[in-house]
Amino acid sequence: MSLPQRVKLVEVGPRDGLQNEKRIVPTAVKIELIERLADSGLSVIEATSFVSPQWVPQMADNSEVLRTLLANPRRPEVSYPVLTPNLRGFDAAVEAGAEEVAIFAAASETFSQKNINCSIAESLKRFAAVADAASALEIRLRGYVSCVVACPYEGAVDPEKTAWVAERLFAMGCHEISLGDTIGAGTPASIRRMIEACGAVVPIDRLAGHYHDTYGMAIANIYASLELGMAVFDSSVAGLGGCPYAVGASGNVASEDVLYLLQGLGIECGVEMGKLLAAGEFISAHLGREPASKVARALLARQSAG
Repeated sequence: MSLPQRVKLVEVGPRDGLQNEKRIVPTAVKIELIERLADSGLSVIEATSFVSPQWVPQMADNSEVLRTLLANPRRPEVSYPVLTPNLRGFDAAVEAGAEEVAIFAAASETFSQKNINCSIAESLKRFAAVADAASALEIRLRGYVSCVVACPYEGAVDPEKTAWVAERLFAMGCHEISLGDTIGAGTPASIRRMIEACGAVVPIDRLAGHYHDTYGMAIANIYASLELGMAVFDSSVAGLGGCPYAVGASGNVASEDVLYLLQGLGIECGVEMGKLLAAGEFISAHLGREPASKVARALLARQSAG
């Protein structure tokens, strides 16, 4: 199959990337990061998460972040989806002006229990209520599936189990299902098997790849996904992120690395590398470390030498 001519990048750094930072990132820094990402050409930026601040204190300023972004008249072309794990979170997101929300299930029973304290079946019932509420208000709904190829507690995950969860999220009304290799253990072969199983029950143009780079396989996995016709990928500026319930898992694949791959393949995505690098430098400097992106490190080193 020929590769897609255009790919949509969903930037998850401001939410998935920052949520595990122990030191609270000021609201103004989060907003500036998101504005810089929008300036780079990214049209979908996951802004925050409406979860209990008791569990994720980093996201306690969710309403302020979203309201500020939506009040900016220069950004009508950018969408800011937010994570809403339950009806309480959904209601808070709606009050703050959310136009798109996301729910997250898992393909592993143990991970579901560790992550959201309920079984997969129970989580789907909970999310059905959110889906119904979103449909009634004509709010777009995105779905996530964690541990699509491997689980830190159960090991390899059957592709058919991942497909079963993805199919149910799609039936609930999710316009897009993001397939998460949460611990970054996937390889092109296991990712292909998983996508083929999911693609048999959900149209490929409704599937997205969400790959962590723990074993350095994320870019290879994206290429394998492109070969199967997938054209939406989640990524995190400067490779920010990780998972508190998956010890050792690194951040999401770096947005800069994905962009470099796409540019090399001649695939359009509408993102400008220079501005994306600047956004990564900005947040990395605030966090006191270098970007995890290999491309960022290489290009910034070359700029310094030149």
